[in-house]
Amino acid sequence: MDPQQTFISHLLELRDRLLRAVLVWLALFICLFPFANELYAILAQPMLAKLPQGGQMIATEVVTPFFVPLKVAMMTAFLGALPFILYQAWAFIAPGLYAHEKKLFLPLVVSSVILFACGMSFAYFLVFPLVFGFIVGIAPTGVAVMTDIGKYLDFVITLFLAFGITFEVPIVVVALAMTGMVEVQKFKEIRPYVIVGAFVVGAVFTPPDVISQIMLAVPLWLLYEMGVLVAGWVVRNRAEPDTGEYKPLSDEEMEAELDRVEEEQKNAS
Repeated sequence: MDPQQTFISHLLELRDRLLRAVLVWLALFICLFPFANELYAILAQPMLAKLPQGGQMIATEVVTPFFVPLKVAMMTAFLGALPFILYQAWAFIAPGLYAHEKKLFLPLVVSSVILFACGMSFAYFLVFPLVFGFIVGIAPTGVAVMTDIGKYLDFVITLFLAFGITFEVPIVVVALAMTGMVEVQKFKEIRPYVIVGAFVVGAVFTPPDVISQIMLAVPLWLLYEMGVLVAGWVVRNRAEPDTGEYKPLSDEEMEAELDRVEEEQKNAS
């Protein structure tokens, strides 16, 4: 087949799969759009629960009350369509992968989605109540805490991404170990640097309070340790690859091979 035609066919397939993914995303968004305000209320519940009695959130721009719930509905639709989007990506690249690459790639992708969702859930149910309670609690006397809904959305998205990516650490460790790029022993040797780095990341990506920093740094460290344990188990139980070394034939095997060659020559003549 002409290489140019093959390239064009791949582009057409990529276009079709992207179009399917976008259509599913848009369909879910259309279904969720009437419930955009309810979705934002669910997202804002951790903050609203910590405000003083009678406290509320505010909108400082004219179009914010419309666009912020709209963004929440779009992000919720994307998360709902994510399994289908990943399936389209998998269906596009799978024909070009070897069997052992498929066995490695698919479980890692599924696990990464599950862990990212776990990270977001951890942030929503555990981190948000503590962080918002701390922020409201340290407000000076006479200061009413009334957060802008647009600023609040940016804040929670940042924390969702921080904790979602943090929960991907075991996937990175296992993938590097299984591909042979980094040995498991090396992961154990750099453990002190990882611990220090976890607290640095916690200080950078969370509000300036000790609680949220610790709640990001400690899971990051523990997830790293879990990744090292899983990587060690996988490497130990993985079948030894073929080294490709030459093994000489025995006398019996050599004689049988010569007889086979002679028989093929007679049949050919």
